[in-house]
Amino acid sequence: MADTTKDTTARHGVLFDVDGTLVDSNYLHTIAWWQSFRRFGHDVAMAEIHRAIGMGGDKLVAHLLGEDRDADQDAEIDSTHGAIFSSFWPSLRAFEGATELVRRCADDGLVVVLASSASQDDLDANRAVIDADEAITAATTTDDAENSKPAPDILQAALDAGGLDAANVVFVGDAVWDVIAASELGIPTIALASGGTSEAELRDAGAVEVYKDIRALLDGFDDGALHALTSPSEAA
Repeated sequence: MADTTKDTTARHGVLFDVDGTLVDSNYLHTIAWWQSFRRFGHDVAMAEIHRAIGMGGDKLVAHLLGEDRDADQDAEIDSTHGAIFSSFWPSLRAFEGATELVRRCADDGLVVVLASSASQDDLDANRAVIDADEAITAATTTDDAENSKPAPDILQAALDAGGLDAANVVFVGDAVWDVIAASELGIPTIALASGGTSEAELRDAGAVEVYKDIRALLDGFDDGALHALTSPSEAA
């Protein structure tokens, strides 16, 4: 369930995707999915899997295996991916600057919400390496959304958890699916290419800003959409 125990009185906020955005985990997820597919007799190229990372697990399986698959296996494939991925928790690392960025947003008065579709256990592992819990107002998990990305449900859940309105937030993500989900709610997306998706693809999807990585976003913070949120009168 979403954590709503902290103060949510601030009017403006930032929603952060976690995997591939704050934590360098996209390729670990790719390997976990690849191994899971193979255990069920499906030989799916890693490149194809990586391009689907950011979708919810249920939609990723359907997207990669197609309509002719045995859909009765979907849940087992998804859960097997989760079990394999958990073996990678000791290898998880936050991107350089992730902790600083989360704290900078909170220090500048933004409500920080982790808009994660991960399981609670995966989210806990990610939060441990981000190491900025004091700056995080709320977080979501897969249990908080009926439909997974690219549907916008998890972002709506994150807005609700943070007491925020879509008109007053920015979403930071790394995948085309993030941008599509945010656009459904009219939320602008700042995209990071460090998750493995090209700047061109992210811009074509509708990202308002694209940065190479978190360090580049921090370096341009005062001139970007995040700073505009912290100073709405200046932005107007």
